[in-house]
Amino acid sequence: MKKTLSTIFGLAALSLVTITTSCSSDNNNDAPTVPGSTFVVNRDNLQGEINDGEVILESGTYKLTGKLVVKSTAKLTIKPGVIIEATTLDPNKIESIRYIAISQGGKIDVQGTAANPVVMTAVNHKPGAWGGLVICGKAPINKGATASAEVSDLPYGGTDVNDNSGSIKYLRIEYPGYAYNSDKEFNGISFFGVGKGTSVDYVQIFESSDDGFEWFGGTVNATHLVVSNKDAANVGDDLFDWTEGWNGTGEFFYGIRTNAGNRGVEADNNSNNHLASPISFPTIKNLTLVGFGSADTSAESQAFKLRVGTKGKFDNVVLKGWKTGFDVQHDETVSYVGVDLLATNVKFEDVAAKSKGSSTAGVTVDVTKVFTESTTANGAGNGSGVPTWAAGWTKGL
Repeated sequence: MKKTLSTIFGLAALSLVTITTSCSSDNNNDAPTVPGSTFVVNRDNLQGEINDGEVILESGTYKLTGKLVVKSTAKLTIKPGVIIEATTLDPNKIESIRYIAISQGGKIDVQGTAANPVVMTAVNHKPGAWGGLVICGKAPINKGATASAEVSDLPYGGTDVNDNSGSIKYLRIEYPGYAYNSDKEFNGISFFGVGKGTSVDYVQIFESSDDGFEWFGGTVNATHLVVSNKDAANVGDDLFDWTEGWNGTGEFFYGIRTNAGNRGVEADNNSNNHLASPISFPTIKNLTLVGFGSADTSAESQAFKLRVGTKGKFDNVVLKGWKTGFDVQHDETVSYVGVDLLATNVKFEDVAAKSKGSSTAGVTVDVTKVFTESTTANGAGNGSGVPTWAAGWTKGL
């Protein structure tokens, strides 16, 4: 078939673009604008807003120098082995806080592998050195039709239970949890109204100064999660935390802390309205929570703190080294015990009190039906020991 002059010139131009892009990618400092996106990647100054298209972090280390926000319709893809390192922030400049946030309608695609996980870390190897990862979706919450995230101030919530914020696989997040103040703190990963179209698998939070994983409503499911807090001077908060109506599932969760931090699980529905709908009601199987044991000086050494109206089903659970196994609080939560609030096949090791309960008025109540026991429970896969599926891609276990 005859080619027109315009076709020939077009092919020549395409070849020139291809050659130029290939040559530019050899530059260690700057990467070209990814086709389809107006965002320009700078390895030494990764920050700003990705407003369109797909931005791909191909290899090596990128210095996170401020907030990186993925806006609606845009996508951030991170290839295996990539390291994102938050630089030291200026405490006098709030705009310098480092974190990564995915807005409603935006997507993240973390493509780590067991041999080459993606690592988000900080120059300052100390809990609270940077913000962490924030994901905002359009799934239901019980704080209102929508709300504004306490960190990032991005909107979240909606009616789409199947909302898709992307995929995360083999990701390690180190030293997150920066605090604006005592009431406004980042977690390792904050799931704000994230939908179950999102995939979360093989993720570790290492040395967070606040919670490891926290769910603010939403329907997202997650598997193979690890939280480890061992820093003696900068203790973390809870390993796992949910509120505002989370209705997802979890499988293979392993959490350990060997310091005077707080709980293994802190579970809420809504502190202002214990019956707010949708009611928090996750289902979690194959869970191990390891506390500090007899050396623990914390007043909140509870494997589970279940309160303000949460429900939950848990199965195949190993609890080791806590003052209290299950602490159930408030009338609404207590009313679910044994039916919609139940842990089956639980193995206790070095747990002083297996359960305790209190009404909203603070009166002691019997909540022993919140669990059933099993001597053969193996939790996340290896009893109170580190599960084999965590080998290689995690740190500090």
